[in-house]
Order: sequence, then C-alpha cells, then structure tokens
Amino acid sequence: MAYSSDQKPGGPTPARNPDLGVKLGLGAEALGARLPPLLVAAERVAETVSPGAHGRRRVGQGESFWQFRPYQTGDTIERIDWRQSAKGDRLYIRETEWAAAQSVYLWRDSGPGMAYRSNSVLPTKRERCDLLLLALAALLIRGGERIALLGGDRNPASGRGALNTVLAGLERDTPLAAAGRAVPRNATLVLFGDFLDPIEDIARSFERVATNGVAAQLVQVLDPAEMALPFNGRVRFREMAESAPADSDALIPRVEAIRPAYLEALERQQSALKELARSRGWEFQVHSTDAPPEEPLRMLHTRLAARRGILDDTP
Repeated sequence: MAYSSDQKPGGPTPARNPDLGVKLGLGAEALGARLPPLLVAAERVAETVSPGAHGRRRVGQGESFWQFRPYQTGDTIERIDWRQSAKGDRLYIRETEWAAAQSVYLWRDSGPGMAYRSNSVLPTKRERCDLLLLALAALLIRGGERIALLGGDRNPASGRGALNTVLAGLERDTPLAAAGRAVPRNATLVLFGDFLDPIEDIARSFERVATNGVAAQLVQVLDPAEMALPFNGRVRFREMAESAPADSDALIPRVEAIRPAYLEALERQQSALKELARSRGWEFQVHSTDAPPEEPLRMLHTRLAARRGILDDTP
C-alpha cells in the first residue's frame, strides 16, 4: 500500500488531492516537458561521480571500426587496409574495437506511491529514481556498455542514441510484473524503487524478469519520512492511487504510538529484500531522497565496474 500523510514532519499541511500525480509533474506530458533538464541534471551528477570518464574502447576482436594506425614490423599482410594505404605513401592497419561490452537493463518503479515526498524541497521518489537511472545510463554509455530500459521494445545499444532512447522511455509507466521478456542470461539488471509491496509479490516479479545467471543491483529509494515516521499527533494517511476505495484512508490518533511497530516492520521488509537479493547473488542498497544522488550512483558504478571488468585494463 502506498500512503501519503496529511502532515509534514513538524506540523500539519493541507490534504493531498487526487490530482497529485499531475501537480507533481509525473504525468506523461509533464515528464516529457522536463526531460531535457533531467538529462542535464543526470549528466552533471554522472560527471561528479566519474569526472573525465571516456569509456573503455580498445583494440580487439570485433566488427566495429576503431582506428587506422601505421603498419609495424610483425603485422601480417592480411591486416593491411589497402584502400586507406592507397591514399598516401604509408601502409595502414585497420583496427576494430574490442567487442566485449555488456548489456545492462534499467528499470524504475513508477507506481502511485513513487509520487510521494514529505517536504516540498525534496524530490519525489520517482524524480530521484529517474535522475539516478539516467545518470547511471550516462556513466555506462561512457564506459562503452550497452543499455536498455527493462520492458522497452529496444535491444540494448551503446552511444548517445541509446541514452536518448532511455530518456524518452521514461515517459512510459512499466510495472515490474508487466515488464515483458526476461533479462537474458549473463546480462545485468539495475532496479530502482521503494520496494514496499508484499515481499511475496516482489519475489514473483523478480522471477519473471530475471533468469539464472543474471546479475542485479537493487536500490531502494525512500523518502526520509518513510524511514523515520517523524509525524506526531493525529494524522490521516491517504492511499495515493486514484483507483483506491474511499475507505482506504487510515486515521491514526497518535502516530508516535505506532512508530516502533512501523520501524520494526520496515526493518523486516529491508531484511527480507536483502535476503532475497543475497539468495540470487544480487546486491542491495538503500537511498534516502534527502541524501546526495552521487552516493548511491558512486556505489553502483563501482560495483558494476568491478563485476564487468570496466576497471580492468585487459580484455
């Protein structure tokens, strides 16, 4: 259940209305209008995490042309590019790019609960997920990896065009359970969301999208109020889904009285997520929207680099 509170930490605020998603700019049109600024912000974050990153292109077996270089003693005649050599008085070798780029599938939750923020100065959970996903995509493209949105209709690709495809794909809302085909074996999956649904439902969704051999990173993105429940007094929590029944609201007379039970339930949920990830060989981390986005992004980049050999100078 995805609830919003009528009270901000430290005091009450007016109740949220059914048009919350539109007001937060989370509709498709509003999201499309903010895509260019989002891309600028994402690339700024990516540059902070890995300044001057230039990818990992290198000579090796592959089909993509990389560069011409002068013929050297020891090169075989078969490697000479006669067309290029005919343009001058030197012999040139045509080198191809090492074709060992990995495929990384990206997904972020776009459900109604992701529209929540406890303070107007904070991003919504979905806004933070969009930023993290796009910044990670920019870093992966710089590293020569292939990327794609999970549930999209495009195969993983590299280059600026792939980044733009991911950017445009953020207009779509794709539940994890409806993401379509499973991620291929030996690919990598990165999932951003609050992961507050029943753990059994989450586990079933993982089964649908990830076969054995798929590596994955889970990033649980929460509002700081969801991590601490700092409200006091009488608070009404409202279901954020527009289709929710009228009686789905929960009026709590004294929120502070249920805080210990809530925090215990959150700890159980996170422990279950950690165990679910551990059992699959995946990795898990938690990010609060009041923390800098560079923190989880740096950890993701390091983990993916170590797993896929991006930091290794040899193919």
